[in-house]
Amino acid sequence: MPEGLYKVVAVAATVLRAVTHRRQSRKNGSQSRGYKSGFTLTELLITVGVLVVLVLLFTQLLNSAATITTLGHKQMDADSQARQLLDRMAIDFAQMVKRSDVDFFAKGTLAPKSVGGTMAGNDRIAFYSAVPGYYPATGSQSPVSLVAYRVNALNGATAFNKLERLGKGLVWNGVSSTDTPIVFMPLTLSATWPAATSPTLADPGGNYEIIGPQVFRFEYYYLLTNGTLSITPATDISGIAAIVADIAVIDSKSKVLLTDAQITTPLASGLADYATGMVPGQLRTNWQTYLNGITSLPRPAVSGIRLYERYFYLSQ
Repeated sequence: MPEGLYKVVAVAATVLRAVTHRRQSRKNGSQSRGYKSGFTLTELLITVGVLVVLVLLFTQLLNSAATITTLGHKQMDADSQARQLLDRMAIDFAQMVKRSDVDFFAKGTLAPKSVGGTMAGNDRIAFYSAVPGYYPATGSQSPVSLVAYRVNALNGATAFNKLERLGKGLVWNGVSSTDTPIVFMPLTLSATWPAATSPTLADPGGNYEIIGPQVFRFEYYYLLTNGTLSITPATDISGIAAIVADIAVIDSKSKVLLTDAQITTPLASGLADYATGMVPGQLRTNWQTYLNGITSLPRPAVSGIRLYERYFYLSQ
């Protein structure tokens, strides 16, 4: 119980004791004269006033407890989703196929690999990984899948403003007329599987799934083997020591207070891209500073946004 409430209770107890003492004194005096004692109007008013103050204080205490509990549940909701997503990413990146004869689609220039460009706004990434995927019904299954991550940018789509993962199991041969087998350079991911590198195209096999329904911002950069941070990887994928991913998550209760348009602008668009020269953790700090300064959106919704950053070290 708060210290102020203790003081009020103590005062109330003192008042009630005083009233009781006065009543008892009058009762003793009245009995000696043959009268029956009762509460005066002043005593009743004081007692009712104290009770009203106590009820108001307890109500405020209960409201504060309910607010704290709600905020705690909202944070646990966001934490739970972020943990599952980041753990899934860790598995995919840990088993990434790092070979010079296979393509890797990511931001920056990675000649002669696919060129993802600077990717203003939400980033996209696609790569081969030795994880199980959704395999076609025909063909000899390979131990490799095509994995991609993106925030869907197709307005009106079910997955709009939600993080999707592509887990396309690949086959060794080309017996299927619709499922491309695993391919090597000079074939690129963007030419062979355009949906894997596009922010809006649907995968023909339906292998995209919403893995982060509350994740509306996805940004990443590289930790190079020389210890520097960069948005441009080295000339070979072996020069990347880790991929550093930042995500913004809004819990489901806060999300219903916003429209898709508001999530796109000003929320997602205001969370800036990683810039050359930033130190570790600066991107996440900049995002939080921007969120703290938003006044055009409901504060309960903005306060429900959680930011996360994790390093995914690649196998050497």
